[in-house]
Amino acid sequence: MGTLDGKTCIVTGGAGSLGLAAARLFLAEGANVALVDLAPQALAQAAADLPAERVELIEADVSNAGDAARYAKRTVQRFGPVDVLFSNAGNFGTVSSIKDYPEDVFDAVQAVHVKGAFLAAKFVVPVMRDGGSIVITSSVAGVRGDAGVYAYITAKHAQVGLMRCLAKELAPRGIRVNTIHPGPIDNGFQLAVEQGLGAAIGADGTEFFNRIIPLGRHGRPEEVAKSVLYLASDQSSFVTGTTLMVDGGMSV
Repeated sequence: MGTLDGKTCIVTGGAGSLGLAAARLFLAEGANVALVDLAPQALAQAAADLPAERVELIEADVSNAGDAARYAKRTVQRFGPVDVLFSNAGNFGTVSSIKDYPEDVFDAVQAVHVKGAFLAAKFVVPVMRDGGSIVITSSVAGVRGDAGVYAYITAKHAQVGLMRCLAKELAPRGIRVNTIHPGPIDNGFQLAVEQGLGAAIGADGTEFFNRIIPLGRHGRPEEVAKSVLYLASDQSSFVTGTTLMVDGGMSV
């Protein structure tokens, strides 16, 4: 018997490595999963080997209110009320001095991370069962600061504030709300981050991160997904309003 038997889960950023790893775990634990992503082709490829009878693929822009309302409605129509929302969609932006940081890039990053998580809660909470769980993907960047990473770090801090507000409001319904804070993950998203950082600092971005992670390596999507499953399931039944670090000690 799985820890999520018969439960309905929404995963935004579902075509990415962490979203897909979490979806696989949710399915293995008995859940039905709506995978939401902006890129339909990538989403279809990512889900090619998943059980179609328990997966709904939804193309959506998480920063658009109409799209958020639509993915919430489609999920309920297919599987019933929502038990787990994994708000995981993200983009990075760029690394630049404050005087040169592009305003449009800053706005685009806030739109996906902050407004996207806000809209997910706004439209999913009304169709969520009492006792459910919301997990928002923040980052180790959500508890620290680094010069030049203005859009991403600001957005990741903002998600923590959103989480704490939701945790207070939804506690009477038994809905738990937490953020998960991965460190660098071995995936394409992180590689793009490190390439940008490397260009800015004139050094290998991947090696730079490995040197400042006490465990000395990047995490794997599957490792982080196990912590997402913990927060999504009743294993964390008395955990809400928390920032769970899954960063190899980078925040220490």
